[in-house]
Amino acid sequence: MSRPLDLLVALDYYAPYVSGLTNVARDVAEGLAARGHRVRVVTSRHDPALPEHEVVRGVSVHRTPVLARLGKGVVSPALIGAVARAAAGASVTHLHLPMPEAALLAGRIRSPLITTYHCDVSLPPGPVNRLQTAGIDLSSRRALRRSGRVVVSSEDYARHSRLWPALDGRTAVIPPPCRERPTGTPRFREGAGLHVGFLGRIVEEKGLQFLVRGFQSLGNVDSRLLIGGDFATVAGGSVVAEVRRLVAGDPRIRLLGFLDDAQIADLYASIDVFALPSVNAFEAFGIVQVEAMMAGVPVLASDLPGVRTPVQETGFGLVVPPRDVEAIAAGLRRLAAAPPDRAAGAARARTRYALEPVLSAYEEVLAVAATPGAAR
Repeated sequence: MSRPLDLLVALDYYAPYVSGLTNVARDVAEGLAARGHRVRVVTSRHDPALPEHEVVRGVSVHRTPVLARLGKGVVSPALIGAVARAAAGASVTHLHLPMPEAALLAGRIRSPLITTYHCDVSLPPGPVNRLQTAGIDLSSRRALRRSGRVVVSSEDYARHSRLWPALDGRTAVIPPPCRERPTGTPRFREGAGLHVGFLGRIVEEKGLQFLVRGFQSLGNVDSRLLIGGDFATVAGGSVVAEVRRLVAGDPRIRLLGFLDDAQIADLYASIDVFALPSVNAFEAFGIVQVEAMMAGVPVLASDLPGVRTPVQETGFGLVVPPRDVEAIAAGLRRLAAAPPDRAAGAARARTRYALEPVLSAYEEVLAVAATPGAAR
């Protein structure tokens, strides 16, 4: 890079909140800061215990107060003004969608605008949620059409999005940056039986109920299912109570709760298959499955747009229909009987999804937008 960027990043939730969207925003922001760019984040103060201002690994973070919460969303009126003021001095602004305020923000941003569109909004059935979804989609469309480029995680997901007409012709395909975890120790392993792992939020769209039932149908007393993930501080609520009812009395299944970085590496070192049994057609990728691949673990993923892409691009695992207990069980049996080459699969995943090439792709898109005279 010949010229450092003055990058503003705007989104509703930022680290330490954990989700695929926030992880991408954090990793790109911190990665570009480490490359010498000035990076500022304006976000909501989703947890009142968090400081209003702080610098985290080279990224300046400003959080605005939250007045109310609507399902998974937060209401922070001060966010719009704070973003507009910060954008006035930025060489480029990077929005992460979906966010309800997107149209209002885009209309007040005077610097070149790049947007990463992570996924369509999916809320439970009901008239209020239908209205909320329609409003967020409308806001996203307007912001997308004001954006110079829109980063999407895969062409597969983008073309199946409700917002494809607003995306068409302006997309740049850049997968989420995926961390190569250090080699862990198999602290969670218990014997030589098939060990299946899951890591993520314990929420409805992850399809854990189907994974549990598929695993239980294996019937092998030496097999284990290890479920890692937060269920205490999840926006929109958790389904851990339902999962606990399903696993009650089955000593082969362990709920590990939130795992820190060292424990995540140990989880990958403990398992033979990573499962991503998503049921939500609006989940776009699944970073954790690629992290598992990089650690040499094949993946069983749902046949959903975007979610299936890493397995299809690397050949390191199997794709099965969502919500299909029998297909999940059959896939686990197949991977147990004929496991793919772990070293070759890990190498393919690193080549496609490692942090540095992803950062370079983002850097190029943002730098082009910040160039004087670039199309906006």
